[in-house]
Amino acid sequence: MAPVPKAVVLLSGGLDSATCLAIAQSQGFACFCMSFDYGQRHRIELQSAKQTAESQSATEHRVVKIDASAFTGSALTEDIDVPKSETDGIPVTYVPARNTVFLSFALAWAEALGSQDIFIGVNALDYSGYPDCRPEYISAYERMANLATKAAVEGRLMTIHTPLIDKTKAQTIEIGSGLGVDYGLTSSCYDPDAEGKPCGECDSCRIRNRGFEELGMEDPLLAR
Repeated sequence: MAPVPKAVVLLSGGLDSATCLAIAQSQGFACFCMSFDYGQRHRIELQSAKQTAESQSATEHRVVKIDASAFTGSALTEDIDVPKSETDGIPVTYVPARNTVFLSFALAWAEALGSQDIFIGVNALDYSGYPDCRPEYISAYERMANLATKAAVEGRLMTIHTPLIDKTKAQTIEIGSGLGVDYGLTSSCYDPDAEGKPCGECDSCRIRNRGFEELGMEDPLLAR
């Protein structure tokens, strides 16, 4: 019997990453999930990531702690108001080079595991304008990864899977629902209260809520 292929899945605890994990599992991968504690103010997402990994029976789940001083100038890591209305340009919730840093950790773990596959739930449609969610960025990073690792030089090329990159939020929810994702365990809000309840007004909440509304569904987080 052929060994089960391994994949590293970046798991933030949000709706997209939970769906991405379900997709990776549906494709037959043993999923090794990686989350990050980088001083984010919406730390409830780490609890959501843990619950999601457990509910979907991930093979392993690691939380990597990164010095928060590495990510300055973002409303997600500092005492800066999270916008509650649409803004032009790249929003203040952008965290400097975050996906580049996260993918680098995932790449290192994947190579150590003997894995050639990384899953990340970036999206280029229903997103907030972040430059590190674009297809051209992912393609460039994959090229770099296949120049930078011993595994790739020896012929074991790395693939960065972005199954949601061209999907609307409604399409993502539809896919995840079909795969049994429990969205009541996820957390997407950038500015939740002390109990983790979503604000319902930040960019991430509005995009998420619109996805459920387009499907005629109620977000389970708002039904509590």
